[in-house]
Amino acid sequence: MSGAAKDRSVLHHIQELTEEEERLYRESKISEADLARLKAIGVQLDQCWDLLRQRRALREFGKSPDEAQVRTASVVEKYEG
Repeated sequence: MSGAAKDRSVLHHIQELTEEEERLYRESKISEADLARLKAIGVQLDQCWDLLRQRRALREFGKSPDEAQVRTASVVEKYEG
């Protein structure tokens, strides 16, 4: 898969997560399971955006974007939004 295709794949996953998040928020009553899923979606979105930023930075500095790694939840959750 090419670098651009990998970026599109990550962006597609972000879109899917965002749609699920919006669907859950539209529900009139959010269950405990929904709240847990929303938290998990938030972490996954942070990881995806971080991965894209890494890939773009590596590309900008002449390195392979494939060197980018998905960071753990504990790392990305420390970032400020």
